[in-house]
Amino acid sequence: MELLTIGAFARAVRLSPKALRLYDELGLLTPARVDPLSGYRLYSPDQVERARLVAWLRRLGMPLARIRGVCELAPADAAAEVRAYWAQVEADIAARRGLASSLVERLTGKDTTTMTLALRYALRTDQGLVRESNQDVGYAGKRLLAVADGFGARGEPLSSMAIDTLAALDTAIPAGELLNALADAVRQAGTAVREYLSANPADECSGTTLTALVLSGSRLGLVHVGDARVYLLRGGRLFRITHDHTAVQSLIAEGRLTEEEAVSHPQRSLLVRALHGEAVEPDLALHDALPGDRYLLCSDGLHTVVPEEELRRVLVSEDEPEEATRRLVGLANAGGGPDNVVCVVADVVPG
Repeated sequence: MELLTIGAFARAVRLSPKALRLYDELGLLTPARVDPLSGYRLYSPDQVERARLVAWLRRLGMPLARIRGVCELAPADAAAEVRAYWAQVEADIAARRGLASSLVERLTGKDTTTMTLALRYALRTDQGLVRESNQDVGYAGKRLLAVADGFGARGEPLSSMAIDTLAALDTAIPAGELLNALADAVRQAGTAVREYLSANPADECSGTTLTALVLSGSRLGLVHVGDARVYLLRGGRLFRITHDHTAVQSLIAEGRLTEEEAVSHPQRSLLVRALHGEAVEPDLALHDALPGDRYLLCSDGLHTVVPEEELRRVLVSEDEPEEATRRLVGLANAGGGPDNVVCVVADVVPG
């Protein structure tokens, strides 16, 4: 089989000779032969398909290290990797879209959200029927709603520490500063967790999740780390507005696991993001609040036991947040109460 010069091969696969030389140096696309006298790289026609795959993946923006792995897979497995990568890209874009819109509004002077709203709220926490202690902590105030779910031998003080750090946000914060304030507060909570763990080491990993909403005018700032959830009930429909930071949820997003399979997955509670002494990047988002909205913040002790349709039914049928929290905790315990539960129900009302 006649080999192709690097120039001919570059034209065939629509890659530049410079790119081909880089891919050779990285071991991604090694020439079939290198002339011992001239040093010219020569390629086999059999390498055209691999080179074209590399080119397509680069156009997608896939990192070279990940491309190397994809190229070694069978076609079906390679397709699954491409699907997983693109799901990750779309999730990242979706997370930033709201932030970009808010920034554009602010910079162009079109942020006209002047309506003042308030919260009517209730908080309830319960040890459940199995755990020996309660590591779930919550907060509900005029402007701040928050839940934290501790885990490991030091989980109980860490969840309280995280909530105490965020409590300072239950005050008037300009809408334009919400996300900065939330990011700073989570950073401070992470520092407090790290210092506590350094001073009180344990054999097993300990940490806490942290999820919160802060109201400013008619805007709600959301910060989220872990697998607690925030639900929005609007017009009788229930929407989940947080993404679980678990290994199983990542597999679902990548198309490798279905929601039904996730329920019984042995690693369904394995966190990939939490406050546990290492640097962590929280999810941050802005949401427009409307009078009549109802929010539910809860730990996994509730949402992994009680189906979403049951959550919706309670939130729709109970007028008072206090009664809604009572019924929700009751449902978790009726389902076996396998974990601690913390939940906050808050109604958005005219200020």
